Formats: sequence, C-alpha cells, structure tokens
Amino acid sequence: MSTRTVENHLSDRARDERRLGWRLAGPAFVIMILVTFYPILQAVYTSLFKYRLTDPDQREFVFLRNYGIILTDPLWWRAFGTTTLITVVTVVVELVLGFAIALAMEKVIYGRGLLRTIVLIPYSIITVVSAFSWFYAFATDTGFVDPLLNKLSFGLFPADFDWFGGFWSAMVPICISEIWKTTPFMSLLLLAGLTQIDSAMEEAAVVDGATWGERLRKVILPNMKSQIMVALLFRTLDAFRIFDNIFIMTAGSHDTSSLSLVAYNQTISRTEVGLGSAVSVLLFCCVVIIAMIFVKGFRVDLAGGRK
Repeated sequence: MSTRTVENHLSDRARDERRLGWRLAGPAFVIMILVTFYPILQAVYTSLFKYRLTDPDQREFVFLRNYGIILTDPLWWRAFGTTTLITVVTVVVELVLGFAIALAMEKVIYGRGLLRTIVLIPYSIITVVSAFSWFYAFATDTGFVDPLLNKLSFGLFPADFDWFGGFWSAMVPICISEIWKTTPFMSLLLLAGLTQIDSAMEEAAVVDGATWGERLRKVILPNMKSQIMVALLFRTLDAFRIFDNIFIMTAGSHDTSSLSLVAYNQTISRTEVGLGSAVSVLLFCCVVIIAMIFVKGFRVDLAGGRK
C-alpha cells in the first residue's frame, strides 16, 4: 500500500471519528448553547433600556447610557478592586495548599480513597451553609475565633474583635471561607496532573542525586504546566464571580461588595433591571478577558490538560 493511500485512509478514518463525535455530542452541545446564550443575549438586550421592574410599561431605549452610568460610578470600580483582591489572594493560597494536599494524596498508599473523600468534604458543602458557618465562627457573640486568638495571644488579642466592622478585617473571614471550601477542588485538579507524570523520570532524577526541591522545579512542575494553568483558569473564573460569602457575611458593607453583588443589588434591591443587566454584561466581559489572558497569554494547553 502506498504512502498516499495510507494517508487517505487515515484522513477518512479521522473524518468518520469526527462525524461520530459530533453526532454523540451534538444534541448536548445544542442544548448547552441555547441554555447559555439565550440569557446572555437577553441580558445584553435588556441592558440597552432604562427599565425598572416596578414600572415595566415605562421602558425606554437608552442604548449604551447604562454602561456609561456604571463605568463612571465609583461603586463599580471599588467592587472591581475588591473582587480582584479576593480572587488573587484566594487563588494563590488555594494553589499552594492544593498542591501540597495533592502531593500528600499522591504519595499515600493505604487509605487513599478514604483520604480523598475526607478532603472533598468542604467542597461538598453548599456554599451558603459554609458561609453561614464561617460567619458564626467569626461573630463576636457566637464565634470561637476571638476567644481562641485571645487565649493564644495571652490576652493581647481582644476577645470581642468585630471582624465585620471594617474592610480589611472583613476580608479575612471572606477569604478564609472561600479558601476552605474550594481548595479541595484545586487539589483534585492538581492530583490529576501528578498522576500523569512518568515515575521513571523522578526515579532517574533521584539516581542522579537531585534533591526534592530540584525534582519539584525540574521534573514535577514542568510536566504539570498545563494542568496547573487549567486549574488556575477554572478557579480564577469561579472566584471572580464570588457572591454568597460576601452577601451573607457583610452584605457589601464597608466597600466589600463584589461585582456579582453589585449586579444583584441593582436588579433585585433597586429593581433597576437595565442597570443590573449592564453590570452582568460587564462582569461577563471581565470573565471572558480573564479567560483570554490565561489561554493566550499563558498559552494554556487545554488539550493536554484535559487528561
């Protein structure tokens, strides 16, 4: 059989596999497109109107005026800064802790399934329940954090410190609750990357006399680059849409509002559907830009990371 015949045969087989893939995934893909894009298009359309939920008959087409109002409002930029701060802090801490937990789970031989189940417990708890738990833990009247810190510091830390009485102090329980819940997700993504590393490479590095730090820098991390970037991408997109923890703990007081909370307040509390839709569209644009930065700027290999 000639080389050209083999290439034609392979290309025909690849095309048949591609057609089969579209037949199998096509219905789910179409449903996903309809479910996802209709709300997006509806939000874009509504954002072009001055529209109050309490007065639906007085809808007025204002084109991009809602976007101008939002982008010139200091509240938007404060919420943007707060959201960015929470995203950076939580994702960085989750990456470090998640990688450490993944290394531990990868080395465990006995009880590996039980360990992974225990690690997943925080992630399995509903976000609202988790947020309420941490809120009561840091509350001055019901919490255990203040008395514990007071004892550990031999009375130097106040026993009735109001964590939710200021911006920076409120960031502590908000970030801790987010890190506690979502670190298991990060660790599982990184564990999947660790299992793809060829053990022969690590054994060869040990034989060459490489220390654990050298193996980490020269063997483990380079071979996990795509998995690390994918994990960072997923968690960053999720963290940038934080809502539940802030809504329950501070309700946006002391400039702790996130972009999702601003959209909620405009749409639900103030019934300004047009302005709320504009905030949602801008939030969606921020998420798209973040995804583009990760995929293009960091050259995330999604095909390699899907293993």
